Amino acid sequence: MGGVHLALRAAVARQRAPPRLASLTGDYDAVVAASLDTNADDEHDPEGHTIAFERSQIGALVRQVRHHVAEVDAALARVDGGTYGVCEQCGRPIGQARLDALPATRTCIDCAVRTR
Repeated sequence: MGGVHLALRAAVARQRAPPRLASLTGDYDAVVAASLDTNADDEHDPEGHTIAFERSQIGALVRQVRHHVAEVDAALARVDGGTYGVCEQCGRPIGQARLDALPATRTCIDCAVRTR
């Protein structure tokens, strides 16, 4: 049941990811284009810090979306391999509540707490 639930959630995540990435890439390109029209000296230009921050923030969001897609793909591979729901650290089952909350999780709650 958990694998089917994950597959449905993964399908939704995979449908949302490309438009989200395209939107973020467009935002990033707009920030870069705007910065071309300004003084390139981020340190002394009053707008430079804002533009650098926006560029950094959008870059972080792009990395986050890509990481999420990679985690969903890895979880689906575990479903196909028959290891979904098994902790990668201790080998025990991952609780259903944890899988419901974090379908792509790789570890049980006990191992997750220990690695913090």
